Order: sequence, then structure tokens, then C-alpha cells
Amino acid sequence: MGRNKNKPLYREIRIDDIGAEGKAIARKEDLVIFTQYAVPGDMVDIQVTKKRSRYAEGKVTAFHSYSHERIEAFCEHFGVCGGCKWQILPYEKQLYYKQKQVYDQLTRIGRIEIPVMSPILGSEKSIFYRNKLEFTFSNKKWLNFETENHESTNFNALGFHVPGLFDKVININKCWLQAEPSNQIRNFIYKYAIENDLTFFDIKQKAGFLRTLIIRTSSNGEVMVIISFFYDSKEERIKLLEAVRTEFPEITSLLYVINGKGNDTITDQNIETFSGRDFIIEEMEGLKFKVGPKSFYQTNSDQAYQLYKVVRDFAGLSGNETVYDLYTGTGTIANFVAAKAKKVIGIEYVPEAIEDAKVNATLNAINNTNFYAGDIKSVLNLDFLDKNGKPDVIITDPPRAGMHEDVINTIKNSGALKVVYVSCNPATQARDLALLSTHYRIEKVQPVDMFPHTHHVENVVLMVKL
Repeated sequence: MGRNKNKPLYREIRIDDIGAEGKAIARKEDLVIFTQYAVPGDMVDIQVTKKRSRYAEGKVTAFHSYSHERIEAFCEHFGVCGGCKWQILPYEKQLYYKQKQVYDQLTRIGRIEIPVMSPILGSEKSIFYRNKLEFTFSNKKWLNFETENHESTNFNALGFHVPGLFDKVININKCWLQAEPSNQIRNFIYKYAIENDLTFFDIKQKAGFLRTLIIRTSSNGEVMVIISFFYDSKEERIKLLEAVRTEFPEITSLLYVINGKGNDTITDQNIETFSGRDFIIEEMEGLKFKVGPKSFYQTNSDQAYQLYKVVRDFAGLSGNETVYDLYTGTGTIANFVAAKAKKVIGIEYVPEAIEDAKVNATLNAINNTNFYAGDIKSVLNLDFLDKNGKPDVIITDPPRAGMHEDVINTIKNSGALKVVYVSCNPATQARDLALLSTHYRIEKVQPVDMFPHTHHVENVVLMVKL
């Protein structure tokens, strides 16, 4: 009785906003209730699943009326698959709430004054915009109506994990995130595996032949396919790979990996080439970037170009500046701005990424970049600045967790005239901007939408020295 009392069912309650992490918001007196798959204006029933003194989380159990802003989801997997949760919002409304999210987090979390924000840069493509997807093979397919007896049901799936259920995978028929031949390749491999009785991975039992599938594409039409096997069965492996190569001669890079460890990551594994090259080429403004199976590259190529142009514009380079690119990854930003700088220093934690950055510099005959691998909070110190030259401009693009306080302190003491901060998490960006505000003031703010139909948003901030 007490448990039910603490988790009430609220009837005919109005969704009136969208907040952090893209969750829909309703209010019951002083209680804020977060839910999903609803839009402002919907009248719903919400079953509370978690309740605290000031807020609650819950699931929509019924709709009494729909908002005039709501539109039909275009994907058959909407509501079960964990991605693209904002399909029911018109794209212009998605952009509105993303811009609002950036403003709210900078002003509320950072408690800093910001100038008038530039309108968010929307993505020209709102479907088929990703250049990389990873799918999971599983013998635990998610069924819409699960019962005790499914003797005649095929339990094998190739698709995405159900949110919150590590051992359940949705068998994807059509994904709207990546252009063809992505769906064709995935569906062909699934059909081949079923017809040839290949075993799908069982995450609990740690058994099964087929484990993961990664498909990467580039803006110039190149395709990379990586199939991960839990163990090697040479004859079956070769037959499958040969079938894929024959069916899809357009595949530029057909790779495989034998991954028998506990998790799906392949960055620490040996990746073998079955046919073609072991990389694909991405192009941007005349520059070429070599993308290997372990390389990081922004997953929306077209919007990455828009993002990098904002960064370059904010940096305002004349050709005489020393630029530091922190968290440089494979050196995409560093190499992109190098033509307008005197020298660019890139620092990144992952050694393999730094090697990619060096290769990309050589590929484009760029000779004014230097790249260093190491933990940025340890590498970036005053001695390093003295050795490599004091920065005029610092560009920083940290992971979602933001920057370590030691890195922030070094930036403050660097003497750099400008800091261009790129972030995929405005909340941690706001925290870091507040710490930097003792030495820098915000001059420009430019949100960029990299991921339509999700709540994720990139934000670029220009800070100038006080």
C-alpha cells in the first residue's frame, strides 16, 4: 500500500515544456514530473515510477488529447528503439527546444551573462544524416508481446539494444539514420545468417558466432563494413564475408575482427582486412581525412563542416597565430584551421587518434601542425606552453564530462586572447565557462544541431580575455 501511495497515477495532466535531456515536463502543484514520448500540449495520464520531494519521473499510460504541435513518427520502431525520440516534434520545434536548452543551462547552471545567442544552425538533412551505425547480433530478440511460450518464434535479432535492457535487441527493418546501402547490407547479412544457421551472440552465456556489425559511410560514397565475431570459424566466416563482397561490390573496406572478450568495443582488438582498403576517405573543403575502423569522426559529416566553419570564424585567425587544439581527436579541427594559422598544436589522450591526426596532416601536405598524445591535464602545463609557444587562441572540444579543473587553470594562465569552446553537453560547458569567467568574457554563442530527432545539441562559445 505504501509503495503504491508513493508512486501515484496522475490523470489528465498537461505536458507544458521540454527540459534537460529532452524529457517532457508536466507539473502537479509544486511537483515537476518528467516523462518521455510526449510533447507540450498533450493531455495525458502519467504513472509515476520514481518520486522525490520536488520532482518525479513517470511513463505516459494514456493520451486524452494530442497537442497541435505533435506529428506522426515516421519510423516503425519509434517508442521501442531508444533513438530519435523527438520524431513526434516538427523539426523547427526541435530546434526551438534545443536553443532553449542551451540558453537555460548556460544561464541557470553557469549563472553567467551571455550576449544574444545566434539562431541555432539546423541540419539540412533531418534523416539519413549519420555516417556511422553499430548494430548488435543477439539471440534475445525483443518481442512486443512476450509470453512464456514462443516455440515457433525466431529469437535472433540484428539491431539496437532496448533502452534499459542489456540483453534485449530490437530487430531493425529500416533505420532512417544512415543512407543506403546501410539498410540493404544489414538486412542481407541478417537473412544470410538465418538461412545458414549462423548463431547469434548470447550476452549472458557468452556464446554465439556473430557479435556486432559496424557500417561507416563517407560523403563521397565510400563504404566500410566491420563484422565482429565472438570466435573464429574460418569456413563460415569466409563464406559470409565473400557473400557480402559479392552482393555489395561498392563496399570500399570490408573488415572483420575476432572479439572474444567481455565487451563489444573493438578499439583494443586486431582488425583484419578481408577485401579493399583498411580505411575510407572523408572530404571537407578540399581536405581529405583518412577514417579507419577505430577512428573518431563526427557522425554527421555535413553538419561537422558547418560546426568547424563556426569554430574557424570565432577564432578569427589572420595567419600569425599559434593555436592550441585541445582534445584534438584525429586532428580534424586542427587540420581544418591550419591554413589560417601560423602554427597549430593538437593534444589528445588516445595515441591512435594522434597517429591518425599526423597521417591526415601528411595526406593534405599540412606542415604547420604538431600533435601530442597524453592526458591533457598532465601534458598541458606552463612548461609545455614555454616549449611550444604561448597560444594566441585555444580551441577546446572536450568529451561530455567537460574539462578537468587543472586544464581550466592552465587556460586561464596561458595568456591566450581567445578561447573557442565546443561542447556536446551545454551543462558541463556552463560549469567550465563559469570557472573561466574570472579571466574571460563570453562574446558569441552559436548552437549547432548535429543530431535531428534527438535532444542532443552542440554549442560553440567564443570567450575573449578580460
